[in-house]
Amino acid sequence: MGKGFFNVPIAVNEPVKSYAPGSPEREAVLKAYKEMFNSTVDVPMYINGKDVLTGNTRTMSPPHDHKHIVGTYHLAEKQHVEEAIATALEARKSWAVLPWEQRAGIFLKAAELIAGPYRAKINAATMIAQSKTIHQAEIDAACELIDFLRFNVQFMTDIYAEQPESITEAWNRIEYRPLEGFTYAVTPFNFTAIAGNLPSCMALMGNVVVWKPSDSQIYSAKVIMDVFNEAGVPDGVINVVFGDPVMITDTIMSSPDFSGLHFTGSTFIFKELWKQIGNNIHNYKTYPRIVGETGGKDFIVAHKSANAKQVATAIVRGAFEFQGQKCSAASRAYIPTNLWEDVKNYVIKDVNSFKMGSPEDMSNFITAVIHEGSFDKLVKYIDQAKADKDAEIIVGGNYDKSKGYFIEPTVIVTSNPKYTTMCTELFGPVITIYVYDENKYSETLTLVDETSEYALTGAILATDRYAVDEATKTLQNSAGNFYINDKPTGAVVGQQPFGGARASGTNDKAGSAQNLLRWVSPRMIKETFVTPTDYRYPFLG
Repeated sequence: MGKGFFNVPIAVNEPVKSYAPGSPEREAVLKAYKEMFNSTVDVPMYINGKDVLTGNTRTMSPPHDHKHIVGTYHLAEKQHVEEAIATALEARKSWAVLPWEQRAGIFLKAAELIAGPYRAKINAATMIAQSKTIHQAEIDAACELIDFLRFNVQFMTDIYAEQPESITEAWNRIEYRPLEGFTYAVTPFNFTAIAGNLPSCMALMGNVVVWKPSDSQIYSAKVIMDVFNEAGVPDGVINVVFGDPVMITDTIMSSPDFSGLHFTGSTFIFKELWKQIGNNIHNYKTYPRIVGETGGKDFIVAHKSANAKQVATAIVRGAFEFQGQKCSAASRAYIPTNLWEDVKNYVIKDVNSFKMGSPEDMSNFITAVIHEGSFDKLVKYIDQAKADKDAEIIVGGNYDKSKGYFIEPTVIVTSNPKYTTMCTELFGPVITIYVYDENKYSETLTLVDETSEYALTGAILATDRYAVDEATKTLQNSAGNFYINDKPTGAVVGQQPFGGARASGTNDKAGSAQNLLRWVSPRMIKETFVTPTDYRYPFLG
């Protein structure tokens, strides 16, 4: 047991490197990219500290060069999932009682490994596996994951320091126990940082984890596990399984020891998992914690007082960075008539200036969407917009999957504020714009609020402060992260805790103490110093 009240290093956000031509970080990541792209890796599952190879494999290919194979990964059978559960529960016996500062030291070391020796490798893996530009990989796989690891340790100590009042006769204290049983992390393809944070933040609080990464993110998930292993995460604390999500989930959720789900992914899947947990509720030893960040139909609203160039930049960056595959990406915009011509011209000019191709060429702003299923879905909506009378594509609209899954950044303008692509989550480089009467701002804000089932991110651009205030009030339930005079993307750990409500999730705010509180079960302890020896109270006299 530790002897002292320990102060952890003050968390600071990791600076984003520039990767400018001639910089050492640019040379390092290009070297790592070439080596990894031109070799193949066999990715095992990771159970009880051991590599598990099943021989039942699938290949991994970059989205921007889908015929090129960079490796294989091994698929689980039911017995492997059961083994992951059993070994997690066994590991819990030691991990849950390990002093918190020992857990903290592991994940602080992981942050520094990513900041230093693993930086080029984890960025290159994210560029290859998820087709991110170096800037998008840097702010995600390096900086945001480092920030999660550092700030979570600080948030943990803040939580532990929150204690009840005591009196001279009795000492009151709260211990923040890990959940009883094991937890399940399900992570998406689009952010390496999310993939690393969901299992690690639960483990930091003393929990043990079975982690299922997205099939489209396994390449960079392996680097995360390499980091965790080198940092000293003990065997069995975080177990990684790949394969059939239905089989894996059914096996996990049939266990009476299942105690929590940490999920980022689609709204439909999350609702199905919630229902499955509900159907199994009588089988569990405890009520499972359910935390999820799901879909979005994120918006930009411009007021007539806004600056047209700023609006256009918010649209272009918000909608098209990482091919619109951020949970927070702008996918619908509302532009007033007085600004529309200028905004339109700026947007078209910017989009036409984009270069598209492999992230290895760092002059490319746009790369490929994640896989063929995403490509085909986006093509369907683009082609429909070309045919519909109430929609017009003003820039983009082309696509090609012969080498990679490339979709041109596409801007649809509609005369119908409830047009399909104003309401439906697309998760790609497509934004739909509705031009509204500049004198119907209040009505438009109501329209924004009522158009989508989601409530993840949104932005208002205006110089009129009354307009900003009105939007902030009217749209209070429309976005968990609300931006004033900025694009609706780019949340930073410790600065803008991230999450939304409605169909966008449970809004437990990744990158804050609020999220970590979901992974502990507090125990209140009262210690009385002089114990009564007579049942009689004074009033009985």
